Amino acid sequence: MSHQPSGPRCAALVGSYTCGKTTLFEDLLFAAGAIDRRGAVKDGNTVGDAAPEARARQMSTELSVANFDYLGEPWTLIDCPGSVELTYDAQCAMMVADIVVVVAEPLPERAVTLSPLLRFLDDRNIPHLVYINKMDLPEATARGTFEALQAVSGRPLVLREIPIRDAAGKVTGMVDLVSERAWRWNPHKPSDMVALPDALKEVEGEARASLLEALADFDDALMSELLDDVVPSTSEIYENLTRDLQKDLIVPVFFGSAENENGIRRLLKALRHEAPDAAATADRLGIEAKGTMAQVFKTVYAGQSGKMSWVRVWSGEVRDGMTLGQDRVGSVSALMGRKTTAKGSAVAGEVVSLGRMAGAATGDLLTEQGVAEADWPVPPAPLHAVAIRAEKQADDVKLAAALTRLAEEDPSITSGHLAETGEMVLSGQGEVQLQIALSRMKNEYGLGVAATKPAIPYRETITKPATIHARHKKQSGGHGEFADVHLEIRPLPRGEGFVFDERITGGVVPKNYIPAVEKGVQGYLAKGPLGHVVVDVAVTLTDGSYHTVDSSDMAFQKAAQKGMSEAMPGCGPVLLEPVLAVTISVPSEFTPKVQRIVTGRRGQLLGFDAKPGWPGWDDVQALMPQGETHGLIVEIRSQSLGVGTYTCRFDHLQELHGREAERVLATQSA
Repeated sequence: MSHQPSGPRCAALVGSYTCGKTTLFEDLLFAAGAIDRRGAVKDGNTVGDAAPEARARQMSTELSVANFDYLGEPWTLIDCPGSVELTYDAQCAMMVADIVVVVAEPLPERAVTLSPLLRFLDDRNIPHLVYINKMDLPEATARGTFEALQAVSGRPLVLREIPIRDAAGKVTGMVDLVSERAWRWNPHKPSDMVALPDALKEVEGEARASLLEALADFDDALMSELLDDVVPSTSEIYENLTRDLQKDLIVPVFFGSAENENGIRRLLKALRHEAPDAAATADRLGIEAKGTMAQVFKTVYAGQSGKMSWVRVWSGEVRDGMTLGQDRVGSVSALMGRKTTAKGSAVAGEVVSLGRMAGAATGDLLTEQGVAEADWPVPPAPLHAVAIRAEKQADDVKLAAALTRLAEEDPSITSGHLAETGEMVLSGQGEVQLQIALSRMKNEYGLGVAATKPAIPYRETITKPATIHARHKKQSGGHGEFADVHLEIRPLPRGEGFVFDERITGGVVPKNYIPAVEKGVQGYLAKGPLGHVVVDVAVTLTDGSYHTVDSSDMAFQKAAQKGMSEAMPGCGPVLLEPVLAVTISVPSEFTPKVQRIVTGRRGQLLGFDAKPGWPGWDDVQALMPQGETHGLIVEIRSQSLGVGTYTCRFDHLQELHGREAERVLATQSA
């Protein structure tokens, strides 16, 4: 198979947590000669997962980028975190990659964990292939995993190889279905070519026929050859595979064992020969490459280096000191994990780090004229939140700065003060993501941050009407204070809010003082007898009196507040809790578990339907008290192999009675 040298290309590795991406990342770099020694995740010495949080958890917590040459061609590999809570980072990397390697575990029941990733790739038409890892496991199955993956893929999968097994059933090698050559694996060494086992010849023939039939669906000439029993040439098959992969029509499937370095060189060879180039990727993204253009796919703050923008250059040449976007480029550096090397410039196709780009944000398409319009994934809505505060009050300013940087580095994290509760709330995609954020604030900013469950914005209302006569009178020398009001208070239907009216006749309360009465009423309703904002209440000013000298706006405000505070406890105050309309999305096999989660959290099931556009998934609709949604995403994921998610919106307020109301009130008074 001939190969035309290509410009700089980029491949991203994605997959679910524990699939072995970081080990594969290390293997590929070692096989390409980019590193002299192969590290191990358990030893904490890999190029990827170099952050303290990653080493502590032995999981990827951020993107890892490596620039290297392979057989004289420049490449970039991006290792993406596998946690579903860190998916936005992976999406950003996939956007700028020419090809994506989806790393799968060799167990059919785990295939569903790749549903969201495959869906994103299909929706964005991003060329991708599958590498089934850990084929050295006794329970590993290439065919079963292939079929399970096909069930969750929107593109047809095509097996590129089949396994060779020994008498005990252990996978010891593979047969390439295009070249029809067989290889025996040697752990941590190059594979040996061997004769195709006789026992596999029939299976290999059937598998190869399936591969050709899949390719023929996209090539009439190949279809004609197959119908005429003409055996296509090897070069013709490779040309079809390359073309169809680059158009995202098919998904080739390879397998191996990253732990033993099996199938690594075969994967590298496929990437080199079949991945599209940067120009094709820019075209896929709708970028009309002209002049110098580079797109930010990740923002990082790197200690004394300050803000760094990782970019893919789409056209032209980025140089130290040039103006790009809104900033002057401070430096252009190559990346190898957490290490950077100054290189001064970068050409189209390269992935580099740009220093001191203060105005650049993730997703920005930078040009010499400014920031151009570009399609980019919208950060997902928050699913989990914690209330935070600096352990030292003097660190409040430092905390605000750290939160701003965290949101720049990961736009799926947000923070802000909630006016209703007065808390600073940190929100994100799950418990692990927020724990990592808190750990980073400690390690990188020296910030001790206390995190607690956020308060719920309860409301209160009344169930009975009341009338009250209140007088405010104060004499302290000179002008005094005097105001006299008669108020009627009555409950309103749920959702009506607050209504103020007056029935003053004869000017007993001058019109210029009536707004002050309303203001005083509202001031009291901001915190009612149960300690929360009072809603769905109507108050009418019916009578009163004033003093020509001592009356004032402030006096009438105080009289109104006094009247409300005396009357409201007798109006039958009750707590109201916010209820959310929740839609939980999971594979259909987990729907019964989700229904039990809902009922166990005082939720009301409304039903479930097939999730539009997601074969084999359901949307479960329910109403659930907001107070029961803390940690909901954690429980959903624990019951759905980590892939379940949910959306919610405020629906209504409902009265809270009994033990739950007692618990809330007891918590307030504690």
